[in-house]
Amino acid sequence: MIELAVTGKPNVGKSSFFNSATSSKVEMANYPFTTIDANKAIGAVTKICPCNELELECNPRNSKCVDGIRFLPIELIDVAGLVPGAHEGKGLGNKFLDELRQASVFLHIIDASGSTDIEGQPVEAGSHDPLEDIEFLEEEIVMWIYGILHSNWSRLIRKMEAEKLDVAKVIHQQLSGTGISIEHIIAAKRTVNEDYTKWEKEDFLELIRNLLKIAKPMLIVANKADLPSSEENIKRIQEKYPNVIPASAESELALIRASEAGLIDYKPGDVDFNILKEDELNDNQKKALNYIKENVLKKYGGTGVQKALNEAIFKLLDMIVVYPVEDEHKLTDAKGNVLPDGILIVNGSHPKNLAYMVHSDIGDKFMHAINAKTNMRVASDYVLLDGDIINIITS
Repeated sequence: MIELAVTGKPNVGKSSFFNSATSSKVEMANYPFTTIDANKAIGAVTKICPCNELELECNPRNSKCVDGIRFLPIELIDVAGLVPGAHEGKGLGNKFLDELRQASVFLHIIDASGSTDIEGQPVEAGSHDPLEDIEFLEEEIVMWIYGILHSNWSRLIRKMEAEKLDVAKVIHQQLSGTGISIEHIIAAKRTVNEDYTKWEKEDFLELIRNLLKIAKPMLIVANKADLPSSEENIKRIQEKYPNVIPASAESELALIRASEAGLIDYKPGDVDFNILKEDELNDNQKKALNYIKENVLKKYGGTGVQKALNEAIFKLLDMIVVYPVEDEHKLTDAKGNVLPDGILIVNGSHPKNLAYMVHSDIGDKFMHAINAKTNMRVASDYVLLDGDIINIITS
């Protein structure tokens, strides 16, 4: 399952974001290192389900469909706060950097209001520049990987020269377990000095920064976006960085809890809500809901939590959703479930790639595929489209 790392310095709302994105009940408190061990839970990204255009009722197995919106599972890991010098073991140090290894995307939660300092301690709102937090976290991750590569580099150079090894393959071995592929490394080192025996520190850092952009992209979640000091900061951050989502995790949590209590009609990603039981709301609850409506939903078009998850998967990782079926006429699996599974797959994939994602045996026995929307056989080099419904034919 695709894994997203929820990361950042302490006390910026990481656990609030994690809770609201996964409906988990991770402890939250107003002090650093609340999250001592990495927490994992299942969240979801959303797509319009094909059941809408086909005007039928689906029976999801690996996901769920609510009012024609398909919620597809992903995994989130809530990593405890990083502080400057973490790559040297400061704060909670390398333990948490190591927990970022398997993540496909970093969701960097920042306090857009500037009310926490570089180490996550509370300060006067607006007195800290959140741009510093973005730079420090990126640098911590870069220096962490630099430490892995540089510590053995002299020995590796001798080995590469003696055994005539390819530098990309050697780097790939050094970074095993991080989810970084050899293709990522080949692409990242194109702008670096070809003579690896002469690499200086800046060559390594350029390689690593390129590598992170390709293999571990980062989405900045500008949390606490509803606070007065946040608006100008968010504008400055968006001017400097391409992937920034304003968010209010606390607002999302409040809406989810009100929805679970049956007080409002709201689901993750909605841009508004309807009050169902106004007579059961006290004055403080009404005031809080109105505040969220005016300062979050109307201002930003949502709380930003679901948008951040969707942006990470569908934009940064460039994934689409495809629906494999066993009967292209009824759009069912062998048990009669309609549109049973939504599969997240990289854009540009072919039917055989989908077959292997369903099961390795199906991939091994793959013959061809049928596009259920057109009832036509598709070529092996057919590029899957978002929302395709595919019957995989095996031998």
